[in-house]
Amino acid sequence: MANPPAAAVTLDGRSLSIADVVAVARGQAPVAIDPKALTAVKQSRDAVEAAVARGQTMYGVNTGFGKLAHVRIPPAQARQLQLNLIRSHASGVGDPLPTDAVRAMMVLRANVLVRGTSGVRPLIPELLVDMLNRRLHPTVPSQGSVGASGDLAPLSHLALAMIGEGDVKVPRPVTLEAKEGLAFVNGTQAQTGIAALLVHDAWTLWRAAHAAAAMSLEAVRGSPDPFDQRIHDARPHAWQQRSAELLRGLLAHSEIRESHRENDPRVQDAYSLRCTPQVLGATGEGLAFAERLITTELNAATDNPLVFGNEVISGGNFHGQPIALALDVIAIALTTLAGLAERRLERVVNPDLSSGLPAFLAKDPGLESGFMTAQIAAAALVADCRVLATPASVQSVPTEGNQEDVVPMGMSAAWKANRILANAERIVAIELLAAAQGLEYLKPLKPATDVARLHAQVRAYSAPLTADRPLTADIERVAGAIREGKFS
Repeated sequence: MANPPAAAVTLDGRSLSIADVVAVARGQAPVAIDPKALTAVKQSRDAVEAAVARGQTMYGVNTGFGKLAHVRIPPAQARQLQLNLIRSHASGVGDPLPTDAVRAMMVLRANVLVRGTSGVRPLIPELLVDMLNRRLHPTVPSQGSVGASGDLAPLSHLALAMIGEGDVKVPRPVTLEAKEGLAFVNGTQAQTGIAALLVHDAWTLWRAAHAAAAMSLEAVRGSPDPFDQRIHDARPHAWQQRSAELLRGLLAHSEIRESHRENDPRVQDAYSLRCTPQVLGATGEGLAFAERLITTELNAATDNPLVFGNEVISGGNFHGQPIALALDVIAIALTTLAGLAERRLERVVNPDLSSGLPAFLAKDPGLESGFMTAQIAAAALVADCRVLATPASVQSVPTEGNQEDVVPMGMSAAWKANRILANAERIVAIELLAAAQGLEYLKPLKPATDVARLHAQVRAYSAPLTADRPLTADIERVAGAIREGKFS
């Protein structure tokens, strides 16, 4: 039976959600524009044309850009000014952005343009939507934006395709009129599009990290008592409470727990087990903060100048600091999550810490090394995360002749956070694999009902380790399944 068609995402400049962005960027969701929004777009364009007709000085409309804003441009060169802007600013470098990031950027840019504050003609957002629905995605280099006057280089590469000079052929290339080039490239939509996808994936990983934590706790015969609701109600951080709730549910009805409830000489588990709700709860708080900033930015007017009624006013909404900060917080939060997962992994594979499991989970330790090097790989990835977690949003390097003297480096923050996400997914995958292997040695005791389900899910991607074998493919399969939400 064929899957039902995805629901259309209708743009009005005010109601786009992260789920909508994911549906357009990665799914088959068609895109439409609310007709009422197009009326507002037309009105804002009329205001720009009226201001041009009366000779009003407007930045980037009849002046140069950046430090060249003092240079007046005659009306006869208005089109050339916009064309030159796109050509000159399409100077990105490096590997191209993945298709989902380009599509996210496209739908966000279309959504912002239909707010009615940018002063473009309706055909500009209509062309973007047409490109999305036809799956026409220009190549957009990933580097070259400091995120200050928006993501100038990435958006210029997108605009280059729209004027017929890119690497994809659009059905009806446009000739940019006064302000339209500037309205298109002054915006944070490259970094925000990546951030929207990233925070979606980060929450998926956050839930999977609880699955791994529960499996590891069972594998080393730890205690779920520290997840008692009363403990977390006494320190009522919302995401700590939610984390403990998830763990209580995952660990319910466990034969393994019952087997060591009495006569266990251990008093308390190590922090990596006992404090999982406190650490993952703090991680959740960071993700929630980032999500709030990103969600607001999805429907924000971020170009300059902006049109309000009959007024055209210059400002600085293009500055990407909110999103750069959100991305840095995601990076720190996921690095924390990754470090915690690696420490639990160590307790599962280390015979001095695992409460009776064989060394490195090998069938014949010494002759075999089991998960020894998988833990080394996790340690290497954690170190990589910690280096990358250094904030980008404080690394300002002035540009444009010192006119842009405070810049947020949002695309750098996005690149780092994406790499940390990929590292963290693999670290949690290794923990899941090791914890599943640890449970093999506790049979015939059965783990908690949900942990047994998760164990079966791991086994759908990786057979038990009965002898040494390369684990790379197993790790990558489970990491891919984590991103797909199979462990959520």
